[in-house]
Amino acid sequence: MLEVTAILAVAALILTSIGLMLNFSWRTNIIILAVQYLAAFFLFTLVFPLTLAAVKLVVGWMSIAVLGSTIPPLEEQDSTSINQAGRLFRLMVAVMAVILVFSVAPFIIEIVPTGMVIVWGGLILLVMGVLQLGMTTQPASVVLGLLTVLSGFDILYASVETSVMVVGLLALTTLGLALTGAYLMTSMSPGEE
Repeated sequence: MLEVTAILAVAALILTSIGLMLNFSWRTNIIILAVQYLAAFFLFTLVFPLTLAAVKLVVGWMSIAVLGSTIPPLEEQDSTSINQAGRLFRLMVAVMAVILVFSVAPFIIEIVPTGMVIVWGGLILLVMGVLQLGMTTQPASVVLGLLTVLSGFDILYASVETSVMVVGLLALTTLGLALTGAYLMTSMSPGEE
């Protein structure tokens, strides 16, 4: 049963990271990120005790609450809508990235001694977050990409180091990134980049 849950969590991570790359409305992206943190929580339970995995979930949702309370400027909301060809291109790149992750995962498991499902989940979030960072300059999308990369790093690093202090420092990093992103989205005036 645990294996099925982990595979479903990886499938949810694939779908949510692709959804974030397709750049929907701000509210939809926040909901997708919340589902992504929930799926990452199930992978964390494979490595951490339930209480530490719950810390990751709560901190992720707190960062979502911080970001959700800020609404990007109207000009930025209008510019997030990309045309159909742009979405198709992002979808094709995302599919190629998922294929790359599944191809590279057996080699990574030699470096990171953990389960294959954890390597899949961590690498998918890392690669998709970096792709999202490379395809946008808007602060809202950049913050979502950085949170995705950090979540992928958390999953991979959790299998190497299970220290409570590291969990706390990574949680502070996640919250700090969300607060910085919220500040940048509210303080950035239109036309300023």
